[in-house]
Amino acid sequence: MKYLVTGGAGFIGSHFIRRWLAAHPADQIVNLDALTYAGSRERLAAVEHEPRYQFQQGTVCSRDDVRRALAGCDAVVHLAAETHVDRSITDGAPFIRTNVEGAHLLFQEARAHRIGRLLHVSTDEVYGPVLEGAVDETAPLAPVSPYAASKAAGDLLAQAFFKTYGTPVIVARPTNIYGPAQFPEKLIPLGVTNALDGLQIPVYGDGRQRRAWLHVTDVCDALACLLERGAAGEVYNIAGGTEQDNLRTVAQVLAALGLPEERMVFVPDRPGHDRRYAMQDGKLRSLGWRPRIAFEQGLSETVGWYREHEAWWRPLVAKLREDSYHWLDRPARAGAAQPPHALR
Repeated sequence: MKYLVTGGAGFIGSHFIRRWLAAHPADQIVNLDALTYAGSRERLAAVEHEPRYQFQQGTVCSRDDVRRALAGCDAVVHLAAETHVDRSITDGAPFIRTNVEGAHLLFQEARAHRIGRLLHVSTDEVYGPVLEGAVDETAPLAPVSPYAASKAAGDLLAQAFFKTYGTPVIVARPTNIYGPAQFPEKLIPLGVTNALDGLQIPVYGDGRQRRAWLHVTDVCDALACLLERGAAGEVYNIAGGTEQDNLRTVAQVLAALGLPEERMVFVPDRPGHDRRYAMQDGKLRSLGWRPRIAFEQGLSETVGWYREHEAWWRPLVAKLREDSYHWLDRPARAGAAQPPHALR
């Protein structure tokens, strides 16, 4: 089988490609990635010279790029997306372009190429805040941020292509994901890299927003399960993580580094900040998937990875601190004045 993975130089995509090639020695993968700020070919150095792997720089917003990448492929894993909520609040246009228009173009070309299976990776944020209980895949979509709205639009397009054209699309909605080589604007890698630099870790509002955390390896195994056993036209939640508030998560990051909780700093909440997400995942579990990595273990290993790979993340953090929209443009030393923003 030959697979196209869009966004394969990103956090999830790079983990998925490495795991899939290792587990399926007869398969080939084409990686289509635009190499935006969050993409890095370094994540795939281990397979760069693997003859079954091909990198193509390009975007899902270009029909020529998509057609070239799809040539000879049997299935698609669609991960290419703008994903950071804070950036979408500052400027939603790139999110509409990639997550909606790009997804639509990809679905059109997948249909034209008679692709046998298309796995569209979305997010739990399309459901909006879930204050009590947990939602299953039949819950209405109620996105709050421009990011979440753009992903919800992509999900609806995927389902429309299945219903109208029979395009064999499967939609996956993962919970919060963490692990090695995640771009350092997300909460856990932000906390680790800030702490290693002697900076405070910002916490939005009162820090009581609740999230469920799932290691990237477990997410990749869920995607593999859906590729192999998921039903076309269906939506699957990928949950099963450890649910806790952001205060506890940041405290655990600091504890793993041997630092006091005083290194946290509370900052004004961001607009439309969802209080809690929670999903049921029985539908996916019925296919045989189970999460394997406990949060404490995964967090410890993740913190260790960032300790050992400063050469990878330091240039990225330096660039983030140049971005005028971002709170990192005025990082606070421990005990200094509070920065104006923080991250999810």
